[in-house]
Amino acid sequence: MNKLQPRFSLFPRIDAKRAGRLRVSDIHELYWEESGNPAGLPVVALHGGPGGGCSPEMRRFFDPDRYRIIMFDQRGCGRSSPFSNLTDNTTWHLVDDIERLREHLGVERWIVFGGSWGSTLALTYAAMHRERTLGLILRGIFLLTEAEIRWFYQEGASRLFPDAYDRYVAPIPEEERHDLVAAFHKRLTGDDHGDRIAAARAWAQWEGETLSLRGPGSKPTRFEEDDFVDAFARIECHYFWNKGFFQKDGWLLDQAATFGNLPGVIVHGRYDVVTPLSSAWALKKAWPNVTLKIIGDAGHSSLEPGIVNELIRATQTMADRFGA
Repeated sequence: MNKLQPRFSLFPRIDAKRAGRLRVSDIHELYWEESGNPAGLPVVALHGGPGGGCSPEMRRFFDPDRYRIIMFDQRGCGRSSPFSNLTDNTTWHLVDDIERLREHLGVERWIVFGGSWGSTLALTYAAMHRERTLGLILRGIFLLTEAEIRWFYQEGASRLFPDAYDRYVAPIPEEERHDLVAAFHKRLTGDDHGDRIAAARAWAQWEGETLSLRGPGSKPTRFEEDDFVDAFARIECHYFWNKGFFQKDGWLLDQAATFGNLPGVIVHGRYDVVTPLSSAWALKKAWPNVTLKIIGDAGHSSLEPGIVNELIRATQTMADRFGA
């Protein structure tokens, strides 16, 4: 009889051991930090959004004795500067930033970890820098297709969270609601500060209220903070209005078909409303070498117990595989 597998919970809170700033353009400067074991297996943890910024909880998915944990705030958010800036802020700029950071820190190859938008960026990075990617650990797969954007920001998720959806569309006049991404983009990039913050709050609140199986009442507190929601909403909408800056719809899925034997793990909640399971399923079919873990009692949040358990199992397995 097989032994029951252990249940994992988040590792204890730790502080960064060192941090710095890296200038990546005439405009942008990134905040980065390291924690864990300086001689451990390098991992770069990519935050969501785009525009979400790093949080201390992200460190807790990795055994600090086995991993050299590297995180950074992507352009325009968190402690990077200038804050909430959209100039030269595209998927391709961020991929280049990851490479600059890798070179700056003297990392030869690393594990790439990311959830939601972080999974999009991780997949894009791996497609462009396969030789620098030891493996991928992904959660809440988001391929940034037109179908996914329409499902969450126009119609689909609205049928499961009609109460939250009404709060989301409230700042947008009826006559503009046929294209909500465009309507929000106009306000989030406009000159009226009041309209911009009202739109940012509504956009961010919609995601915050749909993250978890527990519903709107479990919205994280930062989704009420004006500074956070301004960068989060503006940068997200900027990326989604520009269709991820990809050459064509479905580009990421095409790239995944070339990953071959690249090791990877996907952890996805069956009842994820923000990034539906169908995207993870399509990715698994395009990239047969990846392991897909479907969590039957979870939504989108990385902190739901089943998601935490399988993400940490994946980080431990990668550390075993690569001899950390």
